[in-house]
Amino acid sequence: MDKSILKEIKFNSDGLVPVITQSYYSGKVLMQAYANREAVEKTIETGFATYYSRSRQQLWVKGETSGNLQKVVKIKVDCDGDSLLYLVVDYGVACHTGEESCFYRNINLEKEEKPDPYEVFHALYEKILDRKTNRPEGSYVAKLFEKGSDKIIQKVGEEAIETVIALKNRDRGEIVYEVSDLLFHLIVALVDAGVKFEDIQEELLKRYK
Repeated sequence: MDKSILKEIKFNSDGLVPVITQSYYSGKVLMQAYANREAVEKTIETGFATYYSRSRQQLWVKGETSGNLQKVVKIKVDCDGDSLLYLVVDYGVACHTGEESCFYRNINLEKEEKPDPYEVFHALYEKILDRKTNRPEGSYVAKLFEKGSDKIIQKVGEEAIETVIALKNRDRGEIVYEVSDLLFHLIVALVDAGVKFEDIQEELLKRYK
């Protein structure tokens, strides 16, 4: 990252700029904080998200004491230059409550249990990984893991064939259903093989031309 970004930032009268922090891979919005010029400079120098605490009036590195660090992959500046977006690889939760994101409640202050559409693949991966680890009774996914890799691979093959048939039939509803089945079982297979979704995203990025 280049410090030339600093000349594009419009700090407010208190010398601060709001920062939105977002997961680089899942797209989940993690938190909102403030940074002064020194905090932005330190973020660029160290590669880890650094903010300015208005209550303590000092810099703070996210995760410095908790271990929940945020490795900054990219910084974006909004069109007016008066707010920043940190895209981070997060090592642990962002919220002091223990939630992954500070934005875990809806407008009625109710905790949201389901992921938003843009993060469904990563959320499913984590849910399936949990099923593999904890093997809850009655779980279809847990039973798949109990039957072993060959059964999981077989299911992927079956769903691939059914997806091909759906595509051939040109039935939109059937295509949506079968592709969803295929993607679900592919994620199970990824978890079983120890391949992270981030690995797939990075490979696809290489093919984006």
